[in-house]
Amino acid sequence: MTKDPELLAVLERIAVSLEKLAPAPEAVPSLEGADAFVWEPETGRLLPVETVSRVDISLLRGVDNVRDILLENTRRFTQGLPANNALLWGARGMGKSSLVKAAHAEMNKAKPGSLALIEIHREDIGTLPRLMTAIRESGRRTVIFCDDLSFDHDDTSYKSLKAVLEGGIEGRPANVIFYATSNRRHLMPRDMMENERSTAINPSEAVEEKVSLSDRFGLWLGFHKCSQQDYLEMVAGYAAFLELDIGPEELEAGAVEWAATRGGRSGRVAWQYIQDVAGRLGKPLI
Repeated sequence: MTKDPELLAVLERIAVSLEKLAPAPEAVPSLEGADAFVWEPETGRLLPVETVSRVDISLLRGVDNVRDILLENTRRFTQGLPANNALLWGARGMGKSSLVKAAHAEMNKAKPGSLALIEIHREDIGTLPRLMTAIRESGRRTVIFCDDLSFDHDDTSYKSLKAVLEGGIEGRPANVIFYATSNRRHLMPRDMMENERSTAINPSEAVEEKVSLSDRFGLWLGFHKCSQQDYLEMVAGYAAFLELDIGPEELEAGAVEWAATRGGRSGRVAWQYIQDVAGRLGKPLI
């Protein structure tokens, strides 16, 4: 070994430079300190969410059947029993994402800290396998949630989702379940499927591959446009919960007019109307 001081100094500087060039060790996501997180794939971290934007489950009207099914599925999963991945699909503004967040809250209300919720953004679905692998060893029961999930032309990230949900050599971790909401039942636009059918060597197999993505979800929960009665019940429920000082006839007449100006009825439209009423009455919502 050389004892030349100048050479040793040069070697030391080279070693320091190489250490700086080496990639930093990937962060290990932590499920401690919160019940809800947002996945940040660039840093490999889970960002804690102190206050989740949600409504009380009692305020979700017109979706009683799917509400009970999702609650029961989530309860079984939280208790360590078999449960299914769930796809909540259908009309906009009918409470799909609100129901997922409300179910999470109900589980932790019954047993604090029993269930974690991780939101993964649609554009990060390709990193879902990495996220699942990272939390596999945590042991904490976790719902991974993707809101407004769908795939467009030339988007191949759906293949990663297929492998994670059911396929692959490792399969889905026992402590993880996947919930997604979408306006599309099959997650693909119809013209995308028709294009695959017209250009593929075996059209039926090409379409089957894309439709099979939805088959990976054991639960398909449909949300349909609400009737006027359901809509008015939503409005009345919000008003009662917030203790708004407004007569029922005035509240109902305003709600009907509000829906007419929006061109439709939904839980989202009902809540937007209630926000307008609360603002006019000078009633804070927080």
